[in-house]
Amino acid sequence: MGASDSTLAHSRGTLRRLIAVSAEGVASGAPLMVGSRLLQGWLTASGVPLALIGLIPLAELPYTLKLFWAPLLDRWPIPWPDRRRGWLLLMQLLLVAVIAAMALLRPSSDPSQLTAVGLAALVLAICSATQDIAVDAYRTDLLPEAERGAGAAAAALGYRAAMLSVGAGGFLLADRFGWPAAFLSAAALVAAMVPFTLSAPKLAPVEHAITSLRQAVLGPAREFVHRAGPNRTWQLLLLVLLYRWPDGLLNAMAIPFLKLQGFSEADIGLVQGGWAIGATILGTVIGGSLFAWLGMNRSLWLFAISGVIGNLSYWALARFGGGVAGLITAVSLENISSGMVGAVFVALLMSLCNPRFSATQYALLSGVYALSRSILAAPAGAVAERAGWPGFFLFTVAAALPAFLLLWRIAPWGEQEARGAFDPSRDPT
Repeated sequence: MGASDSTLAHSRGTLRRLIAVSAEGVASGAPLMVGSRLLQGWLTASGVPLALIGLIPLAELPYTLKLFWAPLLDRWPIPWPDRRRGWLLLMQLLLVAVIAAMALLRPSSDPSQLTAVGLAALVLAICSATQDIAVDAYRTDLLPEAERGAGAAAAALGYRAAMLSVGAGGFLLADRFGWPAAFLSAAALVAAMVPFTLSAPKLAPVEHAITSLRQAVLGPAREFVHRAGPNRTWQLLLLVLLYRWPDGLLNAMAIPFLKLQGFSEADIGLVQGGWAIGATILGTVIGGSLFAWLGMNRSLWLFAISGVIGNLSYWALARFGGGVAGLITAVSLENISSGMVGAVFVALLMSLCNPRFSATQYALLSGVYALSRSILAAPAGAVAERAGWPGFFLFTVAAALPAFLLLWRIAPWGEQEARGAFDPSRDPT
């Protein structure tokens, strides 16, 4: 095979992998929107009391708790089509059945109907969270280092496309044809991803297969600590926790800030709902493209700096105003930078996982990150009240400093990869 043929084959392989992770992003995003926005809209239209609708998010707890059963996917892989796609295929078929079955329900204030809706939402969340474990593990095991940035971008694009299709498209269908049509269309979207799962690139068999549940539960943490070293372990976990903390703080207060600045619901909905998603997609594409050129460490540094610029744009809006034009500018800069940060962050998580334990390790790492969106973002309102809006946004900028200090320690600018990332030669098992 000549050099040109080899390059062409490599490009085709890359394209197949990116298409595969993008399709799995669609399959991951669609059920989440069904169980949140679509279901809430249906219950509201059916006259269900708001107090009961407010309980629906409890059915989404599996997304938070999924790390507790992630080891089961490492311990008992379904071998066909391969150890990750077997679980993907099973969950997608179950999701199609559950979402389609939800179209048969008739929500009302009747306790039996509400119980049925609640149980369906819970089963949907369990299947969707389990699929997310398999999606993250498949993407981590499939993509070589050079493609992780582009792969993270492709997955995010698929995810966002599903959110738009089910979120916006579902409500349009419900308005014209009724709510069952919206749920059936969402089921059809997930079903359309099944052929992509079947034709996606096959994973190579993993060396040293896990042979016991104890090994699946305890092995991921032990392997991670052994590979990174005790001192480096806590630094890596702190980086995962704090890298996107400024993002979490800003997101917690963005809508209240815009409302209190006098922007109308129409302005906020148009800019934050439509324009912001487009800006995030653009940032994700930029981040994925630059990652291959910059490498892991420089991307972590430069994209974090772009995040600081995005937060400063909100400070400028709070300090100097600017009307709708200022709103669009701030939302654009913040969401473009957020897309870039998200792309490199997913690539970082993938680099920290051993293929033997990728389902569990990725779930654990993403669980650590989730704390920055919940517990660490909880004081955002109190800070805004005490410091005022300009002071609050400067606080979100200062919240980036711990991440920069950690990057200086474990992801130096002059090195290609964060220290502690997976290297087969360092795998003790």
